[in-house]
Amino acid sequence: MKILSAQFVKTAMLPVHYPEPLGPEIAFAGRSNVGKSSLINVLVNRNNLAKASRTPGRTQAINFFMINDQISFVDLPGYGFAKVPEKIRISWGPMVETYLRERGNLILLIMILDIRRDLRDDDRNFLVWMEENQLPWQMVLTKADKLSKNQVTNRLRIIEEQAGISGIQKPLSFSALNGQGKDQLWGIIKEASGL
Repeated sequence: MKILSAQFVKTAMLPVHYPEPLGPEIAFAGRSNVGKSSLINVLVNRNNLAKASRTPGRTQAINFFMINDQISFVDLPGYGFAKVPEKIRISWGPMVETYLRERGNLILLIMILDIRRDLRDDDRNFLVWMEENQLPWQMVLTKADKLSKNQVTNRLRIIEEQAGISGIQKPLSFSALNGQGKDQLWGIIKEASGL
């Protein structure tokens, strides 16, 4: 997809603060430090649209971005990082769950994991929650450039088995460094949004 414009719209923590729905929304979720901001930036050909931090757990609210005046990307707070204060960590669950349950124009959730890491309990819990709530989702495994092709193939199989997924939900490998998986992910987004 040719990106003509990509702009930050708003940060919100409560539904009353969300921007007015302006077309389909694609949400991005994952553990802290999996490369979520880098993935968003690569998709929109921008260096710093979604702010990447050297300190995991910095995204503590929901960030909305408008792409080509057609589709919104929504950057959800990362989960599972122990150094974030307990009070903030506890508030993230209800904030994200409320967004995912109540946002009528949300059409797809991109669940982002580091391809080098096995699934943890909070990853599995999130997968179960998405299935129970019938939320359309796609798993994307980042940092694929750090492994050989054979290692990527092996890790895709292992994570697919750990997650108990198959068929159209097969994980997609991605690299923000070399753009691997970018076109495929845009294909999934376009198909989901009807662009």
